[in-house]
Amino acid sequence: MDNEDGAHVYMLRCSDGSYYVGSARRGLERRLSEHNNGTFGGYTSKRLPVTLVWSEQFLNITDAVAVERQIKGWSRAKKDALIRGDFGALRAHARRGGK
Repeated sequence: MDNEDGAHVYMLRCSDGSYYVGSARRGLERRLSEHNNGTFGGYTSKRLPVTLVWSEQFLNITDAVAVERQIKGWSRAKKDALIRGDFGALRAHARRGGK
């Protein structure tokens, strides 16, 4: 699968250090460019520039959106563990209730 196929869920680090979690169906690079150009306004447009810190590709957008919603509910510590690829810490956070 190349970058334009399927769908992506992604996490951005904003200039203020906060995270933004989203999904894209028309290519991850395109969506990142839209964020950094302030194309749609909203949360990231006031916190530019943004940097991609994590992403995962899915065959369809419904799966990507489901994961996006799940990650949005996570604590910052759990998001940090995901970015690091620290699956032991992810499991530990899950045992504590996820938030």
